[in-house]
Amino acid sequence: MKFLRCGSFLCALCIVCGLAAQASALDRNAFTFTEYHLTASVDPDQQRLGVRGTITLRNDASGPQKNISLQISSSLSWKSIQFEGKPVEFLTHAYTSDIDHTGELSEAVVTLPREVLPKQAIKLNIGYEGTIPLDATRLTRIGVPAETARHTDWDQISPSFTAVRGIGYVVWYPVATEAASLSDGNSVEETVGRWKQRHAESSMAVMFESSVNQTILFTGTPSLFDVVTLNAPKDLTKRADFNMLRFGTDVPTFAMADFHKLSADGDSSLYYLQGSNDAAKLLSNDIKTLYPMVSAYHRGGTGLAILDNQDSSAKPFISGPLLIMPFADLSPEETNLTLIYALTHAATHYRHAWVQEGLAHYAQAAYLEQKNGRQAALDYLNAHESELVGSEKTTKASPHRDDDSLLNVIDDIPFQSKALRVWWMLHDMLGTNPASLFSLDYKFSADQSADYIQKLIESKTHRDLQWFFDDWVYHNRGLPDFRVTSVFSSPMASGGYLVTVTVQNLGDAGAEVPIILEIADGKATHRLKVLANQKASIRFEVPAAPERVTVNDGSVPESDMSNNSYVIAK
Repeated sequence: MKFLRCGSFLCALCIVCGLAAQASALDRNAFTFTEYHLTASVDPDQQRLGVRGTITLRNDASGPQKNISLQISSSLSWKSIQFEGKPVEFLTHAYTSDIDHTGELSEAVVTLPREVLPKQAIKLNIGYEGTIPLDATRLTRIGVPAETARHTDWDQISPSFTAVRGIGYVVWYPVATEAASLSDGNSVEETVGRWKQRHAESSMAVMFESSVNQTILFTGTPSLFDVVTLNAPKDLTKRADFNMLRFGTDVPTFAMADFHKLSADGDSSLYYLQGSNDAAKLLSNDIKTLYPMVSAYHRGGTGLAILDNQDSSAKPFISGPLLIMPFADLSPEETNLTLIYALTHAATHYRHAWVQEGLAHYAQAAYLEQKNGRQAALDYLNAHESELVGSEKTTKASPHRDDDSLLNVIDDIPFQSKALRVWWMLHDMLGTNPASLFSLDYKFSADQSADYIQKLIESKTHRDLQWFFDDWVYHNRGLPDFRVTSVFSSPMASGGYLVTVTVQNLGDAGAEVPIILEIADGKATHRLKVLANQKASIRFEVPAAPERVTVNDGSVPESDMSNNSYVIAK
């Protein structure tokens, strides 16, 4: 441990012991970081980052607080922390947590000269510095092969390529969270998700400085990335000012390299590295083809900045209007799906995460349906079915299930899967792209109530969707579980058969589900709304005797699909 501003040995020992006791009882979730005003000096040749500036913190705990946790990556070191222009006492120590690629944080436990009351905000002046090399320690120590780990945790500052993602990858700006471990299930994902939820309305203003003449890019919501180069005779420092007005689901990320720029459709731009010129032109053509498919989603967003990753095997990353991906060695289908998601994400600006993220994933499914047919879209929908079903089973017995509703969760795989399914079910129920129903009328400033999106869609379709949003958005009522309870068939005087199918929903969430009736030479499909823990019936008129009834074609997520088929006895 390192203690700053000590006096005598005895005094220092007493203070260290006292602060260590405080750290053990520290409430790391007491303060919300509402504003960052930072200046970040980047030295690619030395892999160094130096940050100074101010942060605003609000006490969101129920009682007064005198101690604050400030965490940064373990490869960075705290240099100064001041309150009201005066240095404050703080203790720094290593804090094991996999929200950073090194697997460890440098935590400063700050002791303020007076308590901060609930809902009171304070400002701290801070300074820290260090290096950000390529480091995949958190992955290799749980057994991930080194090569694979480097293609996942590719963040670094280096002479040829710099890309640094924020919390969940590299803690390059101060945060405060409880420890999370990759070996503990979804601990890291859940910890980062809670951070994003608490800080969705937070903002960041940052100026990047560098003596290296490279392009500097930053991401935010909305995307206000801009680059200003000051090359006056007495000032050869490159500076770039950025504002991130609202974090939302996005992760503050910066990148620097000797990029070459190529403009593309939809106000998008490609920033490619030396040797990737041909690949950039191919991507530009892909965007030209794909952009008309996402134009219906455009709502207060901007164009997409696509950055070439020097690691040809790196996994793509998207945050707001910034997509970082290798321009070569990706399959065409993977590239198109990534671009569809990123273009939609950049083109939209919605207050609620389930709308923003759900629509971006829905756009991928809609693209697959348009290109390869409905079954391709259903295959995509079901790709993460196990995570969604597993998550719903875990929360079913919880007395706080609504804590995991789409309104209260902001970012994890089950959340993204469920948000996608909500938009796809609306797609099937309404018979159109649901985004087109409210995109022109949506106003971010007016989106202050949970049912704002519901009311916009209802105003266009004249459909009562309260039951649907209650079960799928406002509350976490799990998943439906359909089964055919009876099929009654009788011949009609005019020929053919009248078939009545009764379906029961054993689950706590209702849905409108397709019912498929098979006959010898074909099949007929109708849609049926079956509310939670209820039965509903539907009639078919078919030209031949019915043979089988199946409820659900995979478009509605279910907790159990083993009981969905009913063979009709002859």
